[in-house]
Amino acid sequence: MIDLALLGCGGGMPIPERYLSSLLINYVGKKILIDCGEGTQVSMKLLGWGFKTIDIICITHGHGDHIVGLPGLLSTIGNSGRTDPLTIIGPEGIDNIINGLRVIFPYLPYELNIIENPKTSITIGNAREGEIILSTLNLDHSSPCLGYSFYIKRKPKFDVEKATSNNVPRHLWNRLQKNEVILQDNITYYPSMVLGNDRKGIKISYITDTRPVKDINFFIKDSDILFCEGTYGNEEDIEKAIKNKHMTFREAAEIADNGEVNELVLTHFSPAMLNPSIYLENATNIFSNTILGEDRLIKTINFKD
Repeated sequence: MIDLALLGCGGGMPIPERYLSSLLINYVGKKILIDCGEGTQVSMKLLGWGFKTIDIICITHGHGDHIVGLPGLLSTIGNSGRTDPLTIIGPEGIDNIINGLRVIFPYLPYELNIIENPKTSITIGNAREGEIILSTLNLDHSSPCLGYSFYIKRKPKFDVEKATSNNVPRHLWNRLQKNEVILQDNITYYPSMVLGNDRKGIKISYITDTRPVKDINFFIKDSDILFCEGTYGNEEDIEKAIKNKHMTFREAAEIADNGEVNELVLTHFSPAMLNPSIYLENATNIFSNTILGEDRLIKTINFKD
Protein backbone atom coordinates (compact mmCIF):
# COMPACT_ATOMS: atom_id res chain seq x y z
CA MET A 1 0.00 0.00 0.00
CA ILE A 2 1.33 3.44 -0.99
CA ASP A 3 -0.04 6.72 0.33
CA LEU A 4 0.25 9.87 -1.77
CA ALA A 5 -0.45 13.45 -0.73
CA LEU A 6 -0.66 16.27 -3.24
CA LEU A 7 0.59 19.01 -0.94
CA GLY A 8 0.23 21.83 -3.44
CA CYS A 9 -1.40 22.04 -6.87
CA GLY A 10 -0.64 25.59 -7.92
CA GLY A 11 1.79 26.99 -10.45
CA GLY A 12 3.39 30.40 -10.76
CA MET A 13 2.36 31.94 -7.44
CA PRO A 14 0.40 30.78 -4.40
CA ILE A 15 -3.17 31.96 -3.98
CA PRO A 16 -5.62 31.47 -1.10
CA GLU A 17 -6.44 27.75 -0.72
CA ARG A 18 -3.80 26.77 -3.29
CA TYR A 19 -0.14 26.29 -2.44
CA LEU A 20 2.59 25.58 -4.96
CA SER A 21 3.81 22.32 -6.49
CA SER A 22 4.61 19.43 -4.18
CA LEU A 23 3.78 15.73 -3.91
CA LEU A 24 4.64 13.39 -1.04
CA ILE A 25 4.97 9.60 -1.41
CA ASN A 26 4.81 7.51 1.77
CA TYR A 27 5.79 3.84 1.59
CA VAL A 28 6.80 1.52 4.45
CA GLY A 29 7.62 4.47 6.69
CA LYS A 30 9.88 6.20 4.17
CA LYS A 31 8.97 9.38 2.34
CA ILE A 32 9.88 10.82 -1.06
CA LEU A 33 9.03 14.47 -1.75
CA ILE A 34 8.66 15.76 -5.30
CA ASP A 35 9.13 19.52 -5.60
CA CYS A 36 8.89 21.96 -2.72
CA GLY A 37 6.99 25.10 -3.57
CA GLU A 38 5.69 27.66 -1.09
CA GLY A 39 3.26 26.10 1.35
CA THR A 40 4.77 22.62 1.34
CA GLN A 41 5.54 22.72 5.06
CA VAL A 42 2.08 24.05 5.91
CA SER A 43 0.33 21.22 4.08
CA MET A 44 2.61 18.64 5.70
CA LYS A 45 1.87 20.09 9.12
CA LEU A 46 -1.87 20.04 8.47
CA LEU A 47 -1.68 16.40 7.42
CA GLY A 48 0.56 15.44 10.34
CA TRP A 49 2.77 13.24 8.19
CA GLY A 50 6.01 14.38 9.80
CA PHE A 51 9.24 15.76 8.42
CA LYS A 52 12.04 13.63 9.87
CA THR A 53 11.53 10.59 7.65
CA ILE A 54 11.86 12.36 4.29
CA ASP A 55 14.77 10.51 2.71
CA ILE A 56 14.70 11.81 -0.88
CA ILE A 57 13.62 15.11 -2.41
CA CYS A 58 13.14 15.12 -6.19
CA ILE A 59 13.14 18.52 -7.87
CA THR A 60 11.68 18.82 -11.36
CA HIS A 61 13.43 22.12 -12.18
CA GLY A 62 14.83 25.29 -10.68
CA HIS A 63 11.91 27.72 -11.05
CA GLY A 64 10.83 29.35 -7.80
CA ASP A 65 7.34 27.84 -7.66
CA HIS A 66 9.00 24.43 -7.33
CA ILE A 67 11.92 25.13 -4.96
CA VAL A 68 11.27 28.25 -2.83
CA GLY A 69 9.94 26.12 0.01
CA LEU A 70 13.13 24.07 0.15
CA PRO A 71 15.35 26.14 2.50
CA GLY A 72 12.70 26.24 5.23
CA LEU A 73 11.86 22.56 4.86
CA LEU A 74 15.50 21.46 5.08
CA SER A 75 15.90 23.56 8.23
CA THR A 76 12.75 22.07 9.75
CA ILE A 77 14.01 18.56 9.00
CA GLY A 78 17.22 19.46 10.82
CA ASN A 79 15.26 20.79 13.79
CA SER A 80 13.32 17.52 13.91
CA GLY A 81 16.49 15.75 15.02
CA ARG A 82 17.49 14.12 11.77
CA THR A 83 21.15 13.19 11.42
CA ASP A 84 20.98 10.63 8.58
CA PRO A 85 21.98 11.88 5.10
CA LEU A 86 19.24 13.20 2.82
CA THR A 87 19.35 12.90 -0.98
CA ILE A 88 18.26 15.62 -3.39
CA ILE A 89 17.80 14.67 -7.05
CA GLY A 90 17.31 17.23 -9.78
CA PRO A 91 18.10 18.33 -13.33
CA GLU A 92 21.28 19.88 -14.65
CA GLY A 93 22.20 22.83 -12.44
CA ILE A 94 20.56 21.55 -9.24
CA ASP A 95 23.91 21.47 -7.45
CA ASN A 96 24.44 25.19 -8.04
CA ILE A 97 20.88 25.95 -7.01
CA ILE A 98 21.17 24.10 -3.69
CA ASN A 99 24.55 25.66 -2.96
CA GLY A 100 23.04 29.09 -3.63
CA LEU A 101 20.13 28.43 -1.30
CA ARG A 102 22.54 27.32 1.43
CA VAL A 103 23.24 30.97 2.15
CA ILE A 104 19.92 30.82 4.01
CA PHE A 105 20.70 27.57 5.84
CA PRO A 106 24.51 27.45 6.23
CA TYR A 107 24.36 24.63 8.79
CA LEU A 108 22.41 21.39 8.78
CA PRO A 109 22.93 18.51 11.24
CA TYR A 110 22.79 16.04 8.36
CA GLU A 111 24.61 15.62 5.06
CA LEU A 112 23.03 16.51 1.72
CA ASN A 113 23.74 14.07 -1.11
CA ILE A 114 22.97 15.84 -4.40
CA ILE A 115 22.45 13.82 -7.59
CA GLU A 116 22.34 15.93 -10.74
CA ASN A 117 20.53 14.74 -13.87
CA PRO A 118 20.81 10.98 -13.21
CA LYS A 119 21.40 9.00 -16.39
CA THR A 120 20.22 5.65 -15.03
CA SER A 121 17.43 4.45 -12.77
CA ILE A 122 18.02 4.57 -9.02
CA THR A 123 16.97 1.80 -6.63
CA ILE A 124 15.64 3.03 -3.30
CA GLY A 125 15.35 0.71 -0.32
CA ASN A 126 16.07 -3.01 -0.37
CA ALA A 127 14.40 -6.28 -1.22
CA ARG A 128 13.57 -7.01 2.40
CA GLU A 129 11.81 -3.73 3.22
CA GLY A 130 10.61 -2.89 -0.26
CA GLU A 131 12.30 -1.48 -3.36
CA ILE A 132 11.37 1.58 -5.39
CA ILE A 133 12.88 2.07 -8.85
CA LEU A 134 13.16 5.80 -9.57
CA SER A 135 13.50 6.85 -13.22
CA THR A 136 13.76 10.29 -14.82
CA LEU A 137 12.99 11.83 -18.21
CA ASN A 138 14.25 15.12 -19.66
CA LEU A 139 11.26 17.32 -20.48
CA ASP A 140 10.71 20.35 -22.73
CA HIS A 141 10.54 23.48 -20.57
CA SER A 142 12.27 26.86 -20.47
CA SER A 143 14.89 25.46 -18.07
CA PRO A 144 16.28 21.94 -17.57
CA CYS A 145 13.37 19.90 -16.23
CA LEU A 146 12.86 16.26 -15.21
CA GLY A 147 9.83 14.04 -15.15
CA TYR A 148 9.80 11.27 -12.54
CA SER A 149 8.40 7.77 -12.34
CA PHE A 150 8.49 5.45 -9.36
CA TYR A 151 7.98 1.71 -9.68
CA ILE A 152 7.30 0.04 -6.34
CA LYS A 153 8.34 -3.57 -6.64
CA ARG A 154 6.30 -6.27 -4.98
CA LYS A 155 7.73 -9.28 -3.21
CA PRO A 156 6.86 -12.65 -4.78
CA LYS A 157 4.52 -14.91 -2.84
CA PHE A 158 5.94 -17.71 -0.73
CA ASP A 159 5.59 -21.02 -2.59
CA VAL A 160 5.25 -23.99 -0.23
CA GLU A 161 5.47 -26.56 -3.00
CA LYS A 162 8.65 -25.01 -4.35
CA ALA A 163 10.24 -24.87 -0.90
CA THR A 164 9.35 -28.50 -0.30
CA SER A 165 10.56 -29.72 -3.69
CA ASN A 166 13.88 -27.90 -3.12
CA ASN A 167 14.27 -29.64 0.26
CA VAL A 168 14.54 -26.37 2.12
CA PRO A 169 14.37 -26.91 5.90
CA ARG A 170 11.19 -25.43 7.30
CA HIS A 171 12.98 -23.34 9.93
CA LEU A 172 14.70 -21.40 7.11
CA TRP A 173 11.53 -20.49 5.24
CA ASN A 174 10.84 -17.23 7.04
CA ARG A 175 14.38 -15.91 6.61
CA LEU A 176 14.48 -16.83 2.93
CA GLN A 177 11.13 -15.16 2.40
CA LYS A 178 12.77 -11.99 3.78
CA ASN A 179 15.38 -12.29 1.02
CA GLU A 180 18.24 -13.68 3.07
CA VAL A 181 20.84 -16.01 1.54
CA ILE A 182 21.70 -18.73 4.06
CA LEU A 183 24.63 -21.14 4.25
CA GLN A 184 23.87 -24.18 6.39
CA ASP A 185 25.56 -27.59 6.47
CA ASN A 186 27.63 -26.64 3.43
CA ILE A 187 24.47 -25.95 1.44
CA THR A 188 23.54 -22.44 0.22
CA TYR A 189 19.86 -21.63 0.27
CA TYR A 190 18.57 -18.78 -1.91
CA PRO A 191 15.25 -16.88 -1.70
CA SER A 192 14.41 -18.08 -5.21
CA MET A 193 14.15 -21.60 -3.78
CA VAL A 194 11.03 -20.67 -1.82
CA LEU A 195 9.52 -17.74 -3.72
CA GLY A 196 7.13 -17.80 -6.65
CA ASN A 197 7.01 -15.58 -9.73
CA ASP A 198 7.32 -11.81 -9.62
CA ARG A 199 4.09 -9.92 -9.08
CA LYS A 200 3.01 -6.64 -10.64
CA GLY A 201 4.08 -3.62 -8.65
CA ILE A 202 2.73 -0.07 -8.57
CA LYS A 203 3.85 2.72 -10.88
CA ILE A 204 3.50 6.42 -10.08
CA SER A 205 4.44 9.12 -12.60
CA TYR A 206 4.85 12.87 -12.17
CA ILE A 207 5.08 15.17 -15.20
CA THR A 208 5.00 18.93 -14.90
CA ASP A 209 6.24 22.08 -16.62
CA THR A 210 6.68 20.78 -20.14
CA ARG A 211 5.24 20.68 -23.59
CA PRO A 212 4.07 17.24 -24.74
CA VAL A 213 6.97 15.17 -26.05
CA LYS A 214 6.66 11.68 -27.50
CA ASP A 215 9.00 10.12 -24.95
CA ILE A 216 6.49 10.89 -22.19
CA ASN A 217 4.04 8.30 -23.55
CA PHE A 218 6.49 5.44 -23.05
CA PHE A 219 7.88 6.86 -19.81
CA ILE A 220 4.49 6.90 -18.06
CA LYS A 221 3.11 3.77 -19.74
CA ASP A 222 0.86 1.63 -17.55
CA SER A 223 1.15 3.98 -14.56
CA ASP A 224 -1.39 3.32 -11.84
CA ILE A 225 -1.58 7.06 -11.35
CA LEU A 226 -0.21 10.03 -13.30
CA PHE A 227 0.13 13.47 -11.78
CA CYS A 228 0.38 15.81 -14.76
CA GLU A 229 0.39 19.54 -15.18
CA GLY A 230 -2.68 21.25 -16.54
CA THR A 231 -1.54 24.83 -16.35
CA TYR A 232 -4.27 25.94 -18.72
CA GLY A 233 -7.78 24.51 -18.75
CA ASN A 234 -9.18 26.52 -21.63
CA GLU A 235 -8.10 25.42 -25.10
CA GLU A 236 -8.18 29.06 -26.13
CA ASP A 237 -4.97 29.40 -24.08
CA ILE A 238 -3.05 26.98 -26.30
CA GLU A 239 -0.81 29.76 -27.64
CA LYS A 240 0.14 30.68 -24.07
CA ALA A 241 0.85 27.04 -23.34
CA ILE A 242 3.16 26.78 -26.34
CA LYS A 243 4.92 30.07 -25.57
CA ASN A 244 5.45 29.27 -21.88
CA LYS A 245 6.15 25.57 -22.47
CA HIS A 246 3.23 24.23 -20.48
CA MET A 247 0.20 22.07 -21.26
CA THR A 248 -3.57 22.36 -21.40
CA PHE A 249 -6.04 19.96 -19.80
CA ARG A 250 -6.67 18.40 -23.20
CA GLU A 251 -2.98 17.80 -23.86
CA ALA A 252 -2.48 16.22 -20.42
CA ALA A 253 -5.46 13.92 -21.07
CA GLU A 254 -4.03 12.89 -24.45
CA ILE A 255 -0.77 11.95 -22.73
CA ALA A 256 -2.65 9.88 -20.14
CA ASP A 257 -4.64 8.16 -22.88
CA ASN A 258 -1.59 7.41 -25.02
CA GLY A 259 0.31 6.15 -21.98
CA GLU A 260 -2.59 3.85 -20.98
CA VAL A 261 -2.45 4.99 -17.36
CA ASN A 262 -5.14 4.06 -14.89
CA GLU A 263 -5.87 7.50 -13.43
CA LEU A 264 -4.90 11.09 -14.23
CA VAL A 265 -4.66 13.81 -11.58
CA LEU A 266 -4.37 17.30 -13.03
CA THR A 267 -2.20 19.78 -11.12
CA HIS A 268 -0.03 22.92 -11.46
CA PHE A 269 -2.96 25.23 -12.20
CA SER A 270 -2.31 28.78 -13.38
CA PRO A 271 -3.13 31.39 -10.69
CA ALA A 272 -5.42 32.99 -13.26
CA MET A 273 -7.55 29.80 -13.31
CA LEU A 274 -9.53 30.17 -10.10
CA ASN A 275 -12.07 27.44 -10.91
CA PRO A 276 -10.42 24.57 -12.82
CA SER A 277 -13.62 22.50 -12.67
CA ILE A 278 -15.10 24.68 -15.42
CA TYR A 279 -12.67 23.08 -17.86
CA LEU A 280 -12.56 19.52 -16.55
CA GLU A 281 -14.59 18.20 -19.49
CA ASN A 282 -11.76 19.23 -21.80
CA ALA A 283 -9.82 16.39 -20.18
CA THR A 284 -12.55 13.85 -19.38
CA ASN A 285 -13.82 13.91 -22.96
CA ILE A 286 -10.49 12.36 -23.90
CA PHE A 287 -9.53 10.44 -20.76
CA SER A 288 -12.54 9.72 -18.57
CA ASN A 289 -10.70 8.76 -15.38
CA THR A 290 -9.39 12.27 -14.76
CA ILE A 291 -9.75 14.23 -11.53
CA LEU A 292 -8.68 17.68 -10.47
CA GLY A 293 -5.91 17.93 -7.93
CA GLU A 294 -6.40 19.99 -4.81
CA ASP A 295 -4.17 20.82 -1.88
CA ARG A 296 -3.83 17.87 0.50
CA LEU A 297 -5.60 15.46 -1.80
CA ILE A 298 -4.83 11.96 -0.46
CA LYS A 299 -4.63 8.92 -2.72
CA THR A 300 -3.96 5.39 -1.53
CA ILE A 301 -2.93 2.74 -4.04
CA ASN A 302 -3.00 -0.95 -3.16
CA PHE A 303 -1.27 -3.83 -4.87
CA LYS A 304 -3.73 -5.60 -7.12
CA ASP A 305 -3.22 -9.24 -6.10
